[in-house]
Amino acid sequence: MRLATIRTATGTRAARVETNVAIPLGYPDVGALLAAADVQDINRIPPAGKPVPVEDADFAPVLTSPSKVICVGLNYRTHILEMGRELPEHPTLFAKFADTLIGARDDVVLPITSAEVDWEAELGVIIGTSLRRATREQAHAAIAGYTVVNDVSMRDWQWRTTQWLQGKAFERTTPVGPFLVTPDEVDHARDLEVRCEVDGSVMQHSRTSDLLFDPAATVAYISQFTTLRPGDLIATGTPGGVGAARDPKVFLAPGQTLLTVIEGLGECVNVCREEKE
Repeated sequence: MRLATIRTATGTRAARVETNVAIPLGYPDVGALLAAADVQDINRIPPAGKPVPVEDADFAPVLTSPSKVICVGLNYRTHILEMGRELPEHPTLFAKFADTLIGARDDVVLPITSAEVDWEAELGVIIGTSLRRATREQAHAAIAGYTVVNDVSMRDWQWRTTQWLQGKAFERTTPVGPFLVTPDEVDHARDLEVRCEVDGSVMQHSRTSDLLFDPAATVAYISQFTTLRPGDLIATGTPGGVGAARDPKVFLAPGQTLLTVIEGLGECVNVCREEKE
């Protein structure tokens, strides 16, 4: 099953995607839908609007107001090595805010206060049921599905201190979507191709099998210190190929197109636009 959140004349709506159409449902986004219904029951929810061709859909972030956006840093072996780090014993975590999230076709805003905006293609994990201090098996079962994320990062802000939050939390910078794809369609994302392109040039190319901490392990770990709730989003880290690790360094510029693709999950296509004062 595929779910999305689309913009309509009356606001955002969760939608069930069938073949080439998105069928609006009576919930403001996929997070609200997951909070109200088990994934297995979503096929039985009646439509709340006319079907919209997927090619014409205006995709909002698949989750518009998650209670938590938690991200993993240094989680692909290739990326850890290119950054000159040792393999961590535990997941390296930081947070984002809902204000950072944009839709799969929205513009990425390049802030006027940063000159080093970088790409980070990532597998997104969406929680379907509440869990606290979960085992790996419980965490595995609580995953509603997977999505595409790009953790666009302001490196000059990120590296001002040893804490990364300020470089990761700029508004309107993080594409999420276009779909939630349920685990049965992608074998729980065990070995999916991950690719990031800038203006058609491949910058990152890897597979989710290179993850150091897989989705179930990451979800279980996070649940030890906070309750995860339906619609929470976890970005699982990025593979090698980021602009900051290149020699010379390369960063995003206005007018460039950022393409983020994960096999079986879809793609985000976002034009970079300079922030207006």
